[in-house]
Amino acid sequence: MNGTLLLRITVAFILLTHSVFGMFNNGINDFGNLFLNQIGYAPFGVFLAWSIKLSHVIAAVLLLLNKYVKLAGFVTIFVLIMGIVLVHFQEGWFVVGGGRNGIEYNFLLIMVLLAIMSPNGLKKEIKA
Repeated sequence: MNGTLLLRITVAFILLTHSVFGMFNNGINDFGNLFLNQIGYAPFGVFLAWSIKLSHVIAAVLLLLNKYVKLAGFVTIFVLIMGIVLVHFQEGWFVVGGGRNGIEYNFLLIMVLLAIMSPNGLKKEIKA
């Protein structure tokens, strides 16, 4: 079994559930209209929200197929970092417990994605 298989399945599941439910309960449109448009992304908030969520779905499929994993990881990490900058940083570290809506969850996902993208670590290959 591939060493990253369980991590890829787990992250794919998280990305899918975080995205797909919002497609059917108006959550993505609300995120675009009620948050992104309000913080200065109008009139593109809904487009950006859908772009973010569709990138999660595509990344999840690529992770499950073990194809273009680094590209999927880089795009998702970029989205997660922007989430930290725009939303979570001002709320502190904790998602629950010591706070609410903080950065710890995004941080964990970023670290797991980095591990998936570099399963052998950051070793430099020396070619003879």
